[in-house]
Amino acid sequence: MPRRVLVVATTHVSDGDARARVHAHAGEDAEVLVVAPASSVSPLQWLTNDEDAAREEAAARAERVAGDLPAAAVETQVGDVDPVTAIEDALRTFPADEIVVVTRPDDDAAWLEQGTGRAALERFALPVTQLVVGG
Repeated sequence: MPRRVLVVATTHVSDGDARARVHAHAGEDAEVLVVAPASSVSPLQWLTNDEDAAREEAAARAERVAGDLPAAAVETQVGDVDPVTAIEDALRTFPADEIVVVTRPDDDAAWLEQGTGRAALERFALPVTQLVVGG
């Protein structure tokens, strides 16, 4: 049975080194679900549920990340604005063997993204790898 990898991307993997690191985790035989949280909302947008632009941006990010992966079986979805909630939601329907969280450094991350890797490590009983890109 192929390994199932949940890739949670709060940002796009743009540099070659980071992309190679994601490839190393996903592999060609893995089943991969790429979830892009709609986390690029301001506190005001979050309070007023004005998430349409963030959801469109997240859908495009999920497709870009999925297109960069070597796995044959890659699906994408837009996740909740809270990346940890997006992981929880995805795990309900995609029983992953491993979680790969792709983030920017906390200093560069949006307010909802900060601490995502650490929170995922603490909350989920699965191997979690945080790949910090950019910065």
